[in-house]
Amino acid sequence: MYKIVILGCENSHANNFLRLIAEGHYPEIEVIGIYSNEPEAVQKLHDQFGAPILADYADAVGKVDGVMITARHGDNHYKYAKPYMDAGIPMFIDKPITCTEEEAVAFMREARDRGIRLCGGSTCAALAETLALAETAKTEALGPVRGGAVVSPYHPASPYGGFTFYAQHLIEIMTTVFGEGVRAVRTDRREGGMTFTARYDAFSIQATYLEGIGYYSASVYGKKGVRHEILQFTPDSFRHEMNDMLDLLRGEPMKRSYESFIYPVFVMNALMRAQEQNGWEPVNGIEL
Repeated sequence: MYKIVILGCENSHANNFLRLIAEGHYPEIEVIGIYSNEPEAVQKLHDQFGAPILADYADAVGKVDGVMITARHGDNHYKYAKPYMDAGIPMFIDKPITCTEEEAVAFMREARDRGIRLCGGSTCAALAETLALAETAKTEALGPVRGGAVVSPYHPASPYGGFTFYAQHLIEIMTTVFGEGVRAVRTDRREGGMTFTARYDAFSIQATYLEGIGYYSASVYGKKGVRHEILQFTPDSFRHEMNDMLDLLRGEPMKRSYESFIYPVFVMNALMRAQEQNGWEPVNGIEL
């Protein structure tokens, strides 16, 4: 039996992970504690699933085989991970991995140096429609890629980090489908949303964040045609994340490099700089 804690229980990830475990999908995993800096959120989960409440996020140090960090605010992710890093245990980190490039680099350097294997990021990256579009682009099923489009919600005034709160979803859809070769971005902020252009070597992607919607879609434009998909969430959409965590608990290697894991943070920060500069902004390189 693998013992874990879930830290930062303010969003649907903690609910879904606890539901999947309670339904018996992961008999190998036992949640021995949950924590949130919002008492009402953690109490609600305790009442629903019976998981013990931790008084402090570090209270399970030395008692667990893995940690799942699902805090709404990305500034809490590295903070919650730190007390557990000496043990070298695997971790799930929700989006955004961090809010700043500097913290992302510090987090990954420490994880690498301590041999900590990581999973997580955006649920949208592993939805069936995202993966189908990625295969279309990779295999050039519609001929060489000539461009594409992505649409997703965002919450620029969120108390959980503003733009950073939801930004990673769209970015991971885009990079899963089209790759991590974004050279520069340019933004156009309007009432109710923001459109940006992501410039790759051979094509550009048009992406749109919209306020007040729950809609995700993406398109691949090939030389021979177009494929468009509306991304669908199902009750099992979170199972791939639990599967990834179970693989790490069993000793499997990470599926991504540390650089890839934080790449969305660097695109996100380029977008924030582009909004301030009103022009093209390069995506910084990652040096670990």
